[in-house]
This record gives sequence, C-alpha cells and structure tokens, in this order.
Amino acid sequence: MAPFVRGGAEELAYQLSARLNATPGVRSEILRVPFSWEPFERLANEIFLNRSLQLFNVDRVIALKFPAYLIPHDPKILWLLHQYRQAYDLRDRGESNIPETPRGEKILELIRRADAQAFSTCDRIFTISRVVQERLKRYNGFDSEVLMTPMNNPELFVNRGDDGYIFAGGRINSAKRQHLLVEAMAFTNSAGNLIVAGPPDTPGDADRLRDMVERLQLEDRVVLDFGFHSVGKIAYYVNHASACAYLPVDEDAVGYVTLEAVSASKPVITLRDSGGILQLIIDRETGYVVEPDAKAIADAMDSIWSDPVHSAQMGKAALHLWESLNVTWPITIEKLLS
Repeated sequence: MAPFVRGGAEELAYQLSARLNATPGVRSEILRVPFSWEPFERLANEIFLNRSLQLFNVDRVIALKFPAYLIPHDPKILWLLHQYRQAYDLRDRGESNIPETPRGEKILELIRRADAQAFSTCDRIFTISRVVQERLKRYNGFDSEVLMTPMNNPELFVNRGDDGYIFAGGRINSAKRQHLLVEAMAFTNSAGNLIVAGPPDTPGDADRLRDMVERLQLEDRVVLDFGFHSVGKIAYYVNHASACAYLPVDEDAVGYVTLEAVSASKPVITLRDSGGILQLIIDRETGYVVEPDAKAIADAMDSIWSDPVHSAQMGKAALHLWESLNVTWPITIEKLLS
C-alpha cells in the first residue's frame, strides 16, 4: 500500500476480506505493507522486506500486488492486480523510474528474478483481466486464468433517467486523463454538462482541472466535485447521467468506474489505449471507443446527447454483456479457496 492513497486495489482488498469473512469456516485479515518506489534504489529494500516476512498462523495467502506477493507462504494463491510495471511494459514505453544505468539494470534484474521465483511457488495464478494475463505471459512466461473483479453493491446502481450530463468518477490524476474530458467540452456542439467527481492524487491535479475550466470559460457546464465521496453519492451521479466516461492510460482492469456505469445501464466513453476496460466497452455497441484526442471525445459526447435512444440501447447492451460473464463474488470466492 502507498500511504494515503486509496483506489480500486484497496477497495478490492477490503471487499475480498469482507466476502471471505462472510464465508462459513473462513476468517480473513488484510495485510497492508507500506511501499515506496522512490528513489528507485529503495526497490531492493522493498523486495528484501517482503521476502523476509513470515506468516506462521495462517492457512492460505491470497496475494494481490507487488511487492507483497513476494511473501513466502505455502499455499499461496496469486490474484494478480498488477506487477511493478516500470520493470516491464512501462520500461519498454520509456515511462519507467528505473534508469538505464548499471545500477538501474541490477535493480531491474532483481525485480524480475524475485517475480519469477514468487510466481513459480504459487499454487494457482489468477489475473484480473486479459491485459494482465497477456503481460504476465509475455514478460514472465507464466500462464494464468482470468478472474475479473466482481461488482460491489450492484443494487445501488440502477438507471434513474437522463439528466443531461456525462459523469467521470474515480481518482483524479494525469493517467486517468480527466483533463481530456474538460478540454473536449470546449469542442462540443450540444448543451450537455460534465461532472468530474473524485479525490485528486495531488493538489496539482486539482489545480490543473480548475485552471482549464476557467481558461476555457466552462464554469457553467463543468462541475468539479473533488474529494472522497460516499457510494450513495457516486451512485446518484451514475444513475442520473446520460453516460459515463473513463479514460485511463492502459488500465489493468475493467475498473469499478466502468462496472458501476454498466450496472446502471449507462454507455461508457473510453479511449483506444485504455486497456482492460475494452473487455466491456465495444465501440458503438456498449459505448464509444475513440482516439485520445479532445475533438474525438467531443464527437462521442455529442453523439450521446443527440441520440438518447441509441445511448439507452448501448447502456442496456453493456449491462447484458456484463451479466453474461457471470462474474460474482460467490464464484470468485469458490475459485480462490479451491
């Protein structure tokens, strides 16, 4: 865990523990290990720390993320959310914090060797999406079974109509690209609005959106509702939206933002490079999948607002597709405990 950061991974761990504790004969605890990746040399210490931990009084470990999945235990089940991507695909894309220096190469090799050793000792390996599954196979050579994240509180997310706005929820940062939605609003021809709600990772992330709204003179059309919100408030925003938007960069999973939208029969606007979300969002069938360009996003927004009948049809198709996958907590728990 990164101190003071709470996102989808933390929510998944909480829900998993709660569901396990609701299973007869099972008791579960969350082990949250503080993690820091800066400076990059610290990664060696993080690996050593987790490989040195010993858990004597538990029957099974269900590991989720680097570096906590390095904890030695038998049996250990891996439900892989993501590895340390700066040592894999992000490095290939030039987006790693590990420099191409002799010291950096040693750290890189240490991470990959530690991963290989950990994966080889797991009784079973699940991944939360095809994206993570393919990355694990490509870089590490390990096969896995996709076990998608179940929806939490589906009863709260129900279509309550169309109040003429597009809703973008979740953590706010440059990788989630809410700034593209704000920029797109300046190119729209419709009278619809945009609501962005969620906790900014840094003050700078909030300032960036505020400055953009002011610069583009969108104060009467864009609502920035910063902060952690109750699930009830998020459900209200989702349930009354024309559509939802989620624009992450190569996301590992479908994402709770997406699941909440499709559970409420809302179409979703996303981008061609948004990763795991593309398992559910199919262009012009369950939403819009466009290029990471403000004008292209604006066209998708206008399509949502100008053709509410088609938008409603896409929302229903999204819910039908999700339900057809039969991703439920009982099935998930059964697989993790089998």
